[in-house]
Parts: sequence; C-alpha cells; structure tokens
Amino acid sequence: MKFMHWLLVGCVVALPLSASAQWQWIDKDGKKVFSDQAPPPDVPEKNILRRSGTPPPRPATGIDAPAALGTDAAAPKARESAAAPKPSGVDKELEEKTKKAEAEEKAKRAAEEAKVAKAKADNCARAREGKSTLDSGIRIAKVNAKGEREFMDDSARVAEQKRIQSVIDSDCK
Repeated sequence: MKFMHWLLVGCVVALPLSASAQWQWIDKDGKKVFSDQAPPPDVPEKNILRRSGTPPPRPATGIDAPAALGTDAAAPKARESAAAPKPSGVDKELEEKTKKAEAEEKAKRAAEEAKVAKAKADNCARAREGKSTLDSGIRIAKVNAKGEREFMDDSARVAEQKRIQSVIDSDCK
C-alpha cells in the first residue's frame, strides 16, 4: 500500500514537468523568453533558439563556427545545409527497419493468401465430388442427432445440390 502511495505522489509531482515551455527566443530587449506559443512575427529567425518539439541547438564548433558567428562567407554554407539536410545513421537504421517490416508484412500477406487459395481449392474439390455423388442418383444416408441413419428424400437432395452448387460457384473460379 505504501508503494502505491509513493507512486501516486511521484505521478502528481511529475505532472507539471509535461507543461514546460516549448519555444525559446531572444526578444528585442535581449532577454530570453520561454513560452508554449510561437514567438511574434517581428522576432528575427536568428533569435529563435528553440522551436516546439525540437531540441535546443548545439554550440557551433570547428567548421560550422563561422555559420554561428553570422559571417557572410558562412551564409551560403548555412543555406546549403538548411536546404538539404543529410540523413544521419539513425535515419538509415530506421529506413532499414521499416523496409524489413514492410517485407515481412508482404511475406505474411502472401502466405495468408496462399493459405486461403489452398483452402478454396480443397473446398472446390470436395464440393465437386459431392455434386457428382448427388448427381449419380444413388441413395445417400446421413446420421441424425440421435445417431440414426436417415436417407435423403428428393427435397433434401435438391437443397443439398443447391448448397453444393453455391460452394462450387464461390470457390471454383
């Protein structure tokens, strides 16, 4: 019971964490602003530090350092990298997993379709055998609920022929 109490307390304490700010930008006075709504349209793109659903940008180092400083030489490089993002290893792994899952699903569907086709072929063969037996005119007996043998009369024979013909029509295409 005590564990349940602490679990409930932990859930209540963690609840406000989900409502944290999702946007971060620097306003015209140079102050950092945190909000769950997008910044106003007058805030320049370079002042937006964090967007909704994206992690904060990493500090620029090495080759990308000029781009972070805003020099003119780095502007074309920054535009190229923004226009054509390169897939990371995680994306490749995700693509491979997706392709593998799609292939497995396709194989599973093909196996299921083959199973259904085989069942239809078996039903067709049995229905044709039953139809030939009924059409031969020999007396056919069935066992009733009491375990007694009963011979089919003409009306039961006609009903069974119609039923078998419907199976042939649906499964023997």
